[in-house]
Amino acid sequence: MKKVSISDAVQYFPPAHNDCACFRLQGKEQTGITQFSLGCTHFLPGGGADFSPERPFDTVYIVTEGEVTIIDKDNNEITLKPHDSIYIPPNEGRAIKNKTQYPASMLVVLGAA
Repeated sequence: MKKVSISDAVQYFPPAHNDCACFRLQGKEQTGITQFSLGCTHFLPGGGADFSPERPFDTVYIVTEGEVTIIDKDNNEITLKPHDSIYIPPNEGRAIKNKTQYPASMLVVLGAA
């Protein structure tokens, strides 16, 4: 077993993200995991990620605080509230937006590419 405290998590900077802070909790560098990684992202009001069509891995988002809206290629929106989750298959694009006046946090599970 290997514990990673949020205070020890390494910040990372995914492309096309704005007004947010991302921290890697589990992954190859942190704990040796090779099948997936686990991150935590905190979005400020208005923060998010631009549409990204090329993501060659499974993705799961789990909102832990606030609300986060996921937007698909056709501009359909799905709003996630605390304890809601969404699965996004490989190469299915998405954008992310915190449309509220409050910070939001979510866990991010990324499968191996």
